[in-house]
Amino acid sequence: MAALKYQIQLFMLALSFFSRLPILASIPYSRERMNQAGRYFALVGALLGSLCVAFFTAAQWLFPDTIALFLMMVFSLLLTGAFHEDGLTDMADGIGGGMSVEKRLSIMKDSRIGTYGASALIMALLGKFLFLSELVRLDDFALIVICGYTLSRAIAASLIFDMPYVSDTDASKSKPLAERQSRREVIFLLLTGIAPCLFLPLEHIVALVLVMAAFRWLFKAWLIKRIGGFTGDCLGAAQQVTELLIYLTLIAFQMRTL
Repeated sequence: MAALKYQIQLFMLALSFFSRLPILASIPYSRERMNQAGRYFALVGALLGSLCVAFFTAAQWLFPDTIALFLMMVFSLLLTGAFHEDGLTDMADGIGGGMSVEKRLSIMKDSRIGTYGASALIMALLGKFLFLSELVRLDDFALIVICGYTLSRAIAASLIFDMPYVSDTDASKSKPLAERQSRREVIFLLLTGIAPCLFLPLEHIVALVLVMAAFRWLFKAWLIKRIGGFTGDCLGAAQQVTELLIYLTLIAFQMRTL
């Protein structure tokens, strides 16, 4: 029971870090616990995706699908505090606007939004709305949303396992999570990330695995070349891009059946 209680506390820490959902103030915190909580990143995504699906289903009673989708996206941003979107924006500004590694990392820490960041954010939100608008007609739309939220977070968090953390500030919010990740933790993370997708057709599962593997390899190589590793902003960007890729991959299968 003590071991189960400890794991529940780790999940609650992950939930508090990756969302705005409240947790008990009595949940113990330490850098070590926060680092271990990263194993539950995908499960947090599953919970957030399920809440978004429930909100969308309720909104459908009052509004057309497109309006319900827009409201669901707003609800999602409120749930996470635009945590991952902020990472995408900062990474785009830093890597797009900096001419050296030091300058790129410095720009990422700047809270102001530049042209690269604004463009990336607009295109990501617009793309998500357009992709979900195509998928909303499918019977398994709810499952697709949960898969998108869960698998994208698993892929993003798995980058911690085999990449160096390059932020040079002890005040970084992501540093406790990024210090280390064991092989057992990354396996658990990836298994929980793919679990909801197992209810999709087999060819969809295979395609998603291949697309996610290719993206992870390419994104890792790109980050190593540009900044020598990853920051918390890069993990947020990875989550946003992989979620879009999941939806885009499933849209491609939908077009094949028309």
